[in-house]
Amino acid sequence: MVATNTIFRPELGVLAYEYSLTAARAGFIGSLVLPPFEVDLQAAQYPVIPTSAMLEMQDTTRAPRSAYARGDYEFDSKGYYCREYGWEEPLDDVESHLYKRFFDAEVVATQRATLMVLRAQEKRVVDATINNSSLNSAAVGRAWTSYADADPLADINKAKDFFRFSVGLTPNALVLDVDILRHVSMCDAVMDRIKYSAPGALRGELTLEQLKAYFGVPNIFVSNAVYDAAAKGAKAKVATIWPRDRVMLACVSSGGQDLREPCLGRTFVWNEDSGQLSAESYREEQTRSTIYRVRQYTDECVQFAGAGYVLTGVTA
Repeated sequence: MVATNTIFRPELGVLAYEYSLTAARAGFIGSLVLPPFEVDLQAAQYPVIPTSAMLEMQDTTRAPRSAYARGDYEFDSKGYYCREYGWEEPLDDVESHLYKRFFDAEVVATQRATLMVLRAQEKRVVDATINNSSLNSAAVGRAWTSYADADPLADINKAKDFFRFSVGLTPNALVLDVDILRHVSMCDAVMDRIKYSAPGALRGELTLEQLKAYFGVPNIFVSNAVYDAAAKGAKAKVATIWPRDRVMLACVSSGGQDLREPCLGRTFVWNEDSGQLSAESYREEQTRSTIYRVRQYTDECVQFAGAGYVLTGVTA
């Protein structure tokens, strides 16, 4: 066994997990778009139900003394490979003593490391889904920033038609950045429709429940996640993680442990080594510091590209 002074910190792991839930409510939506699916193996093949099997129509008539008709389709196969991701935050002994009157530096170090891991994971989900060229896409009729003549509902309904007549699925989520949500609330076509069901609705301040009813989807996942896109040492350049010029209509997983569920995809999490988020600490005497590490083993996978549809040109 390799000698190590690394200490597994379950209490900080709980803190990291609770902080991740808070971050999700603050605009990190990757775990909603590709819900976690815990696995015992770091890499493996898994079965996928083909589209043809979901839409198949057959004669189900049975004659006396004859056998019932039965399915003969074969599962497709896909694979996942969980890679390790993590971040470390050093806490110098001097800093620990200086700041202990004001805050728990150990907690802050763990939270910062967790945020770094979550932000990187959010970007991987974006690249796997809404920025993935293998998903079907189409431009909207009019940019939703053209408030007088845009028709967001017509654009979404066209995407719903694609789902129905290509893969036979009903999308259950609309995914977008918070800036786009504000533009939707300013469109004349949106207000003209909503005013009958919600007479007190305010332009630019529509609620999620009002917009769910307008679009006819049970879920709207709104990202508020940002990052500094500037080079290190340069003036900050804040950018959004989810794009501001496109939205995605999707059939997302309910989050259960059933891979037969037709959905856009999952985040495979190897639970043998880390679980969703693992926290550790170790001493580094040459710097008189304690190092706090948060890590995970994941693979953000699109299982069924047909369960996602991207609308481009949403903003001018």
